[in-house]
Amino acid sequence: MRRADRLFQIIQMLRHDRVVTARDIAQELEVSERTIYRDVQDLSLSGVPILAEAGVGYRLMQGFDLPPLMFTEDELAALLLGMRMLQVHSDQGLARAARQILQKVEHVIPERLKPELEREDLIVPDYPSTLSLTDQLSTLRAAVKEQKKVFFAYKREDGASSTRTVHPLGLFYWGKVWTLVAWCELRDDFRHFRLDRMNEPAMLDDVFPAVAGRSLEDFLRQYWGVEK
Repeated sequence: MRRADRLFQIIQMLRHDRVVTARDIAQELEVSERTIYRDVQDLSLSGVPILAEAGVGYRLMQGFDLPPLMFTEDELAALLLGMRMLQVHSDQGLARAARQILQKVEHVIPERLKPELEREDLIVPDYPSTLSLTDQLSTLRAAVKEQKKVFFAYKREDGASSTRTVHPLGLFYWGKVWTLVAWCELRDDFRHFRLDRMNEPAMLDDVFPAVAGRSLEDFLRQYWGVEK
């Protein structure tokens, strides 16, 4: 968890009308009590009115609250649509994160805007074919983030099959289809692979090195003329 997110969570925990101990906060956020002591001190120095009761815990000064997030109706519609797309067309981890984002936003926006998060006229159809890809997507997201090689069997559109070991660089969503852009060891070149044609991709323990000419930026520059 980023420190900024942790500071926000601390304030959220102190918003209730009760005293919360550093130990309780540390356990909830999975950090040390020493970290919580430092965070609370920094929040206090930044102007958040946190009252500390020695040997008891912390609480917010009565009447203090975070200012509401100010969104326009179109901004909330964009957020709602994006989160619904993630819930339907991504893996379980991203779907869960999308639900949590909407819950957090609903908690802090003004009352008059909350109905925008319940709109039923923004619909993202749930295609059955996408549900079987959640495990693949989760595995590949982790591999891209950790820069680990991936092995899988692959069937091309013409029916030809092969096995590949690749260096995963990025995931692209095209509406109904997810593709993986990678450096392919078999072809010694960039390739992109449809997730629905992969058979049980496995993340290997091997970390692939950063090599000039083989990065996602190099792919985008070479094939799309995009400079990141």
